[in-house]
Amino acid sequence: MPRGLVFDWHTHDEHQVAWAPTGVLMVRTDTTAWVLPPTRALWIPAGIRHETLSTSSATMQAVYVRPHLCPISWTTCTPVAAGTLFAELIGYLSYPDLDPAARVRGEAVVVDLLRPVTMATIEVTMPNEERAREVAEALRVSPADNRTLEEWGRDVGASDRTLARGFLAGTGLSFGRWRTRLRLSAALADLAGGAPVSTVARAVGYESTSAFVAAFRRETGITPSRYFGSTNERT
Repeated sequence: MPRGLVFDWHTHDEHQVAWAPTGVLMVRTDTTAWVLPPTRALWIPAGIRHETLSTSSATMQAVYVRPHLCPISWTTCTPVAAGTLFAELIGYLSYPDLDPAARVRGEAVVVDLLRPVTMATIEVTMPNEERAREVAEALRVSPADNRTLEEWGRDVGASDRTLARGFLAGTGLSFGRWRTRLRLSAALADLAGGAPVSTVARAVGYESTSAFVAAFRRETGITPSRYFGSTNERT
């Protein structure tokens, strides 16, 4: 999958486990988005509407599990660990001439390996009010833009109070809190790809790595390195 490739909104009759052994995969549902480095896969229950896209050049592999043959009863999308044995089994099951009995045994082991892992999500709701949404869309393109609401108001033809009310009514968050979430969400793909935290922090508008890490911890309860189960928190 080249960077930016999108498999548009769809559903499956089977449960799906989506995984990228190389690159970074993003899966979106109507309410949440997951950014998945190679150490994470996502269980997507049958019938869940979702879209899948690559935030970098990626190789996607997927396991499809027939619900009536599956002991797992998770009804919501669930991140799972993608360890070495999981990866080896996915490769093993990809052989087209695999003996049917061996395939059944391999599939059973894959399902048995699926273990939920904690992976906090950073949800970014867009405001409904027209001028507040115009500001939000511009910041989604350029999250490092540091303009105040007063400065944005001169561009979109609204007072800072009107914009503040628009963000609070449409998202339940103050403008400052909303922009923090947007910046952290924008940082996830590069963090998952192994980019240094200091580089990512500057790219999304933070003057210091410590300020970015502190904001990340406030929103998710963990540091960027723990979020992806890696050690890419370097300066």
